[in-house]
Amino acid sequence: MSERLQSLSGMHDVLPEDVHAWQRLEAGVREVMEAYGYAEIRTPLLEHTALFERSLGAATDVVEKEMYTFVDRDKRSLTLRPENTASCVRSGIQHGFVYQGPSRLWYMGPMFRHERQQKGRYRQFSQFGVEAFGLPDPDIEAEIIALGQRLWKRLGIDRDVRLEINTLGTAAERAAYRARLVDYLQACEGDLDADSRRRLHANPLRVLDSKNPALQGLIEEAPRLWDDLGSDSRRHFEHLRALLDALDVDYRVVPRLVRGLDYYSHTVFEWVTERLGAQGAVCAGGRYDGLVEQLGGKPTPGVGFASGMERLLLLIAEVGKAVEPPAPHAYLVLLGERAGAAGLALAERLRDELPGLRLRTHCGGGSVKSQMRRADRSGAQVALILGEAELDGRQIQVKALRSDAGQRSVAFADLAAHLDDFVAAGAAD
Repeated sequence: MSERLQSLSGMHDVLPEDVHAWQRLEAGVREVMEAYGYAEIRTPLLEHTALFERSLGAATDVVEKEMYTFVDRDKRSLTLRPENTASCVRSGIQHGFVYQGPSRLWYMGPMFRHERQQKGRYRQFSQFGVEAFGLPDPDIEAEIIALGQRLWKRLGIDRDVRLEINTLGTAAERAAYRARLVDYLQACEGDLDADSRRRLHANPLRVLDSKNPALQGLIEEAPRLWDDLGSDSRRHFEHLRALLDALDVDYRVVPRLVRGLDYYSHTVFEWVTERLGAQGAVCAGGRYDGLVEQLGGKPTPGVGFASGMERLLLLIAEVGKAVEPPAPHAYLVLLGERAGAAGLALAERLRDELPGLRLRTHCGGGSVKSQMRRADRSGAQVALILGEAELDGRQIQVKALRSDAGQRSVAFADLAAHLDDFVAAGAAD
């Protein structure tokens, strides 16, 4: 007997009973993106490894430990994309659109990271995100944050997430702060855990993001980046805060909020929740004005965010906003060979006349009793029963399955109008 094959660890099937939740989330994302005038971009799943090494930073956890990288037949090092900002920037440089005035983009699709699996975090996972290029002022940051808030309202989770913001200043300001932070951390290196000691010289700002309870006092006493910021960086951040206040967006300034990727500058932000355990971030982003130049393009400002869709679906379910997949409006029961052939044609005509109709046609034969059981299990509002006698009389039996309306005969010519009431009621819901 052949060995039974299963999916790879951390790479999951989305089964039919779960697809509707995905579709509703995807539809909500598209609706909000269109409302703000953002254009969709679709980039390849596979890129040159150098793209992510140069953009994310060689010392980041993603590049060091998490990327799916291999050498192909042409001896090229290739990587399944672990995130999509670098790919969007690469595309913008390659096709030139980042230089053709402001660009507002959004994307949605799978990403890949070989990381430790946690609730709602997989090795193949899906993200949607936005990227805006050519806009240096904080107003685009405020717009992107407002876009996110509108989406949370659309999904019914706005009361269960909170916005945290911070500023990282410019690369030069961050370098000055980095030196002070390293001096401080070296002085208490014996109190750091193994992960923080590893990051001490490679990526010391990530030490501030540690969730280890034993390090929180040490982190709280660490030097503050704000003290190294110049007047322009402070003015940029205060302008953003004023815009968020004017938009009535609630937020909290978190001085220890950093990003794990090297390309961020100035504003960074996260939406977090208390409902999904210690790993509470559901969306994160910020400004990355140096990334286009870092990847070989001309200096171009950029800002964006990304959100993990699996974690959003967990949160939607957690707060009770998940919706069951829609049942058919009608189930067509077919009794006999003549009825089977005529019923398929009738079903196609009904779908032509009622584009919103959800009609399931019975296939495979069987008794009226067995077919009616399937009709009831389908969740349909009515069963349409077609047999030899109905064919001869050019009518069909319509039996209510979810009410006490009983059963009645309806002429073929009137059937579409009869079913239209169910379609209209479903649309109203």
